[in-house]
Amino acid sequence: MNKKVLIMCTGNSCRSIIGEALVNSSLDGVEAYSCGIVPSGRVHPHAKAVLEEHNMWKSTYHSKHLDELSCMNFDLVVTVCSHANETCPVFPHVTKTLHVGFEDPDGKEYEAFVATYKEIQEVLLPAVKKAFA
Repeated sequence: MNKKVLIMCTGNSCRSIIGEALVNSSLDGVEAYSCGIVPSGRVHPHAKAVLEEHNMWKSTYHSKHLDELSCMNFDLVVTVCSHANETCPVFPHVTKTLHVGFEDPDGKEYEAFVATYKEIQEVLLPAVKKAFA
């Protein structure tokens, strides 16, 4: 049975989308979703490009509010920025929450998004694995 993980940040345009894609492509038995506290309504073009470069981009990835996922039950909620961690709502069916913060690459050059991708890969994936161990 698949475990469901929700990855939350403020705008749901870079970090949480990259995290969603990495979890979905790298962790067997784990299904990831993402959302934003105040969604930007767009996926940052550099975030999309990094995912395309790694053959992880899906047209279903988009910036969304938690309300779009409110009918789902998650086994783990991961916040990837301080704002989301501080304002994370209570999930009645979630058994675990985790905060793994990453610097926001928005407003920076493409290389910052590549670095964020690598950091999420190296830090977030093991943390999610450990949470389900």
